[in-house]
Amino acid sequence: MTSTARVPARVPARTSVADRRTDGVRRALRPLAVASCLPYISLKIAWMAGSEIGVPAGSVLLEHRRLMIVVNGVSVLADALVVVLALLLTRPWGRRVPAPLLLLPMWAATGLLAPIMTGYPAQLAVAALTGGEGTAVPAEPFLHSWVFAVVYGGFILQGLSLGTLFVLYARDRWGGLLRDRLGALPARTAGPGVRAAALAAAVLAVFPLAVRTAWAFGVTEGLSPRQIAERDADFTVLEAQWAVCLAVGAVATLLLVLRRPAGLRTRTAVALAWTGSGAAGCWGAYLSLVALVPDADPGKRLTGLARLTYAGEMITGLLLAACLAAVLRRRSAEA
Repeated sequence: MTSTARVPARVPARTSVADRRTDGVRRALRPLAVASCLPYISLKIAWMAGSEIGVPAGSVLLEHRRLMIVVNGVSVLADALVVVLALLLTRPWGRRVPAPLLLLPMWAATGLLAPIMTGYPAQLAVAALTGGEGTAVPAEPFLHSWVFAVVYGGFILQGLSLGTLFVLYARDRWGGLLRDRLGALPARTAGPGVRAAALAAAVLAVFPLAVRTAWAFGVTEGLSPRQIAERDADFTVLEAQWAVCLAVGAVATLLLVLRRPAGLRTRTAVALAWTGSGAAGCWGAYLSLVALVPDADPGKRLTGLARLTYAGEMITGLLLAACLAAVLRRRSAEA
């Protein structure tokens, strides 16, 4: 007696129209992400080499040569990381990279780029609507205006391309973990310790949030004489943005750990918590470091209130990020 074995049909990998389109998007965005780094890196390298392109005479940037070389060198390395991330998110070997090695730099990149992607266009829109009224003239020259347009334009392209690549990567690698709504998440996804930490972060956020909001509405307490003299519409836009980022990060993290409202999609809460915590933590850390740079001019020195505000943002953002990481780690273990 003879028997026949059924030969399983070969299933071609990644042959759907949607997959081909996604691959096409990746191929297009990878060189865009790399190219968008070039203007910023080129300017930084030129300044490190002694060039004064884009820097007007008398700029404060010319007063501390050695410090600026170090700062520009760190900036070049940070922006070069975008190139690494663009490759990691689009090459097959990128799927084998341990999650923490990818998520930490992506969280930092999101936190640093997202406020620029929203704040700079908002400043341009306000200037267009007001005809430039309310824009203060800097007491001292800093950079030529074209530098901001070139650098921030590159940052916006970086954010759009890298962000899209990361969304596609996360959907392929972890999409199944974030499809549920909050009400469907198991209670153990966020234990008592995580909920307590999220609540503590929300309470801690009240102080910097109140200060930023007060500054946005015209309060000058805690500002240096230089900041008071140069406050304008751009200053108001940025202060309002910092307040919004902090509030969004704190609220979204609380909703995630409390699993309320039940109908909210998990990926929405994670995206908002990710962006808000990153903006608060990374920019709070950056401003805290800037505050450490000594300045002989009393009019430029940051006040104790400003330093506490920046430190509060940094600590809040990091604590919110820790809560988010704990939730994602437990969610991954459950899956």
